[in-house]
Amino acid sequence: MKSTFPLLLLTFFLSNLSLASTGEPGRSTQQEALAYLRTIRLPDSSIYWPNTRGHLFLENLRVNVQDPLGMYQGSNTNFCGYAALSYLPLNYDPLRYVKFMLTLYEEGQATWNKIKFTPSPEVMLAAGTLRFKGVLDIRHADQMWFLVLADHFRSYLNFFHRKFHTGSEDTFWAACNLGKFNRMIRQLMGYKIKAVGSDLIRPGIKDLYAYLQNAIQTGTTFLYVNNTYLHVKNHDKSRFSFPTHYIVLTDIQQIGDIFQIIYWDYGGRTLRQVTPEFLKKIIFGVTYCQKDTHEE
Repeated sequence: MKSTFPLLLLTFFLSNLSLASTGEPGRSTQQEALAYLRTIRLPDSSIYWPNTRGHLFLENLRVNVQDPLGMYQGSNTNFCGYAALSYLPLNYDPLRYVKFMLTLYEEGQATWNKIKFTPSPEVMLAAGTLRFKGVLDIRHADQMWFLVLADHFRSYLNFFHRKFHTGSEDTFWAACNLGKFNRMIRQLMGYKIKAVGSDLIRPGIKDLYAYLQNAIQTGTTFLYVNNTYLHVKNHDKSRFSFPTHYIVLTDIQQIGDIFQIIYWDYGGRTLRQVTPEFLKKIIFGVTYCQKDTHEE
């Protein structure tokens, strides 16, 4: 189904829309995080992260805070779950994110929401060395962030891929199934989660439009989708039928028999018009979350 709008122009426009309308409670602001970063001076090398350059690391943090919608998982990696998770701290608590990353760089370990991250030696050596991943090659903070999350949070997908080795970012070692994704949000970010779906079977949602409308009005909404169907031109020729990707749904409207959706997909927002049947076909999981204001 083709959109009736020029997607490239709309993607550029939508990527610059304010997030203030979401109503998501935040704990710090972009201005606070940027002001804090301006006070930081780092050595260009670290005994803990020998291949992570300090100037690239700081610039990466600044870019992430200034343009949270520009977070990118890298080409041909399995980091999409961690990039999707990043939508929450970068948009709603960037100062906490910045302080965590700086502590990790300077001390080799850090704590977030009472979870202590002690990266493996293999991960510490790997950060800064990932190549042929697009702009991720020079985003040393993102490399560290993705690798540390993948190293700490595990699932059944890691049964045969327990330790990092060269190229693990492309394997199940870095993969993020739905249960693991929800657990990361709940434990790391302190959000209350409501989720439906699974890694293999689509959720049986009778009124998908009403369900998704309620979800985006309630909190931040993630869709666990089959990315092959989402981007392929001829959907009838696509044989694969399993979820591979996370996106953030920010709006859905019904126009006649068509759903018009706006979603964030690493790098910016996109507007699409799809049939209800197509949307049901690609969705394997829906997670929407609210900040638990009583939890610190």
